[in-house]
Amino acid sequence: MPARLRRLTPDEYATVRQRLRGVPTPADVKAMTKHLLAVLAEEAPGNSVEVRVPPYAAVQCIPGVRHTRGTPPAVVETDADTWIALATGELAWADAVEAGRVRASGERSDLSSWLPVTSD
Repeated sequence: MPARLRRLTPDEYATVRQRLRGVPTPADVKAMTKHLLAVLAEEAPGNSVEVRVPPYAAVQCIPGVRHTRGTPPAVVETDADTWIALATGELAWADAVEAGRVRASGERSDLSSWLPVTSD
């Protein structure tokens, strides 16, 4: 029987905001990445887009076509620093895509209408 994936849940917003101050440790980057992905999944529930931030986490979100096996119809992949900048509004989606910091494929892979995420 395959292992069941654990659903990401947001941390307390105050805790995450504290981690955004100063120079974050690798543990802070991991926590912020997972938190902001979980917030995106809550704000845009669905299964049509998979947002991947290796090696930390991936979530499925955005309403639309549901898939049950294999790669979803749309995939977004980026690194943790870019994801945190996008999710907090420090970096615009179009700028990240143009700079090659985001790889996005599929019909609903443009996350610009969902960014920045809110978490308060």
